[in-house]
Amino acid sequence: MEIWQKMLQSCVTSPARLTRRYGVDPRPLAAVAERYPMRVTPYYLSLIQSVDDPIWRQAVPSVEELEAGSCCADPLEEEEQSPVANLVHRYPDRVLFQVCSECAMYCRFCTRKRKVGKDRMQVTRNTIAQGLAYIRKHPEIRDVILSGGDPLLLSNEMLDGILKELRGIPTVEILRIGTRMPVVLPQRITLALTRMLQRYHPLYLNTHFNHPDEITPLAARALARLADAGIPLGNQTVLLRGVNDDPQIMRRLMQRLLAVRVKPYYLYQADLVLGTEHFRTTVEEGLDIMRALRGHTSGMAVPAFVIDAPGGGGKIPLLPEYLQSLGDEVILKNYQGLDYRYSNARPVTEQNVPMAVNQSG
Repeated sequence: MEIWQKMLQSCVTSPARLTRRYGVDPRPLAAVAERYPMRVTPYYLSLIQSVDDPIWRQAVPSVEELEAGSCCADPLEEEEQSPVANLVHRYPDRVLFQVCSECAMYCRFCTRKRKVGKDRMQVTRNTIAQGLAYIRKHPEIRDVILSGGDPLLLSNEMLDGILKELRGIPTVEILRIGTRMPVVLPQRITLALTRMLQRYHPLYLNTHFNHPDEITPLAARALARLADAGIPLGNQTVLLRGVNDDPQIMRRLMQRLLAVRVKPYYLYQADLVLGTEHFRTTVEEGLDIMRALRGHTSGMAVPAFVIDAPGGGGKIPLLPEYLQSLGDEVILKNYQGLDYRYSNARPVTEQNVPMAVNQSG
């Protein structure tokens, strides 16, 4: 048994185990953990500095999760866009393929809070076979994102088998893996894993750091191992109340990600997921954070700020108002709030297209 597997066996799965260390009363949290499973790795637990700090809020149940608010179980309507079990086909050329039903840690803000780690989500060899068959039958699918749960919770052998099947489909060009292992259990990123993943290029990996304190030396070492294997790394951050809803924290997070060779990819406005209302910020706060990034740090450190539209509409980008007016003259506002003018090109019309010279005679 590998170190990471031993650490999984030592995960905290009950609020009662927090009493001695943190002095919290676990009784109000027990009902939350019963509805929404709890699992925290010993590694991630060691990052907590105090009760209700940004690390605690992501990992430990809160009674606020039992408040309904304006949220629902499946706001992105993934179930309606699943032609076969555990596969979401929302965009024309790509699918989200859920190959594992569990995570090393159950994040309290998870968009699949309704089913991950529960009996409601059953991933079997049969459901994986159905997903592979669907992808084979749909040649328009060129990009497959392995998700779950967390795909890296699978054994190397199981993951290798799935990747081999996908790479054997001629119409599949790109493979992606979505995982939080470098954040919550970096010990999982072993040399054996990276050697196996190297065989399936072009393969990309998106991870999920939400706070700069999550980028530890152990996490950086795991990321370096993946990057050294030639795997491009991206990061998807969720804007979370009490975690990273501060421009300075977000800027530091994005800068530190670049320093460990991870490209900031998306900043998500929190989904309308039942049990996560207390994490939601206003859209205006997100736009303020984007203003604090653009121009104040490298453009490489600026993710796309998006709302994953309720009802299955997909990701919609949001930007502060840099474009003030559009016409013969374009008026722009820069990161300092200053206006600049740009002379627009003339649109191409039949009247101003030069006539081709006939040289045949």
